[in-house]
Amino acid sequence: MGNIEKQIQHGIIAAMKTKNQYRLSALRNAKTALTNESVKGKTFHELTDEEEIKVIQKLIKQQKESAEIYKAAGRPELAEKELNEVQYLDEFVPEQLSDDEILAAIADVINETGASGMKDMGKVMGIITKRLAGKADGSTISKLVRNALS
Repeated sequence: MGNIEKQIQHGIIAAMKTKNQYRLSALRNAKTALTNESVKGKTFHELTDEEEIKVIQKLIKQQKESAEIYKAAGRPELAEKELNEVQYLDEFVPEQLSDDEILAAIADVINETGASGMKDMGKVMGIITKRLAGKADGSTISKLVRNALS
């Protein structure tokens, strides 16, 4: 059991004691997602902290997307539930970088690689996604790289 999974397990117990339904639901969903990821394939494997963070980030992204869908469908109470659960998952992932911080990192990579246009996007994306792993959303990085290279 990884470090984050242990924290989630302790959080589940605390949420049951305090009867915090949003936190309990969010942490149970996270525990399930982590368990599913660790048994993916034919054999069980222990998740690294980085893998656990990726699973939690994916769950956060899915819940934010669900909230947007609920809002568009006129179901604000369901959107609020999803967003309330996201706040409890945010504590398990690194703080996300601002667009300015991402742009600074992109500029560094562009200078290092000598990238000069969209033809170099793959090279820049390969390096920047590794550097900012877990600290920024891939779609945000992609959009900012595209703008910087165009």
